[in-house]
Amino acid sequence: MAKVLNCHVGIGPRAEGEALVANDNFSARYDLDRIGGVFSRPEHALAGQSYVDRILVLNTAKGGVATAWMLYEMKSRGIAPKALLLNSANTILAQGAALADMTLCDRFDAGDVTQLIKTGDRVKVAPEVGEVTILNPSDP
Repeated sequence: MAKVLNCHVGIGPRAEGEALVANDNFSARYDLDRIGGVFSRPEHALAGQSYVDRILVLNTAKGGVATAWMLYEMKSRGIAPKALLLNSANTILAQGAALADMTLCDRFDAGDVTQLIKTGDRVKVAPEVGEVTILNPSDP
């Protein structure tokens, strides 16, 4: 049975895909190989894993202004996640997601999103209403 999570109203288009989850932070500049489409920082919990066409579920945003153009560049080349779901995003990441027309939601009512969604879960994101649906939750 599907499980609905409520969050702060987000930005970007509706998205659906497979979740890739880690209780780690997110920087488009320092964590990603934006050409190869994988997490490249060896210390990152998702090191070596592809983020392309996945719903990324992570703790919080980190990094600075370069994030905005990096997300845009990734999206324009078709090497981007479908959506970003975070416990908390910063204004720089929100700006970058808006520029790239990338789906972004944060601040989940039920708690830590990295514990609520599991890697491999099929997730549907409706940012305009602040709703994330886990279509096949691992933990009912």
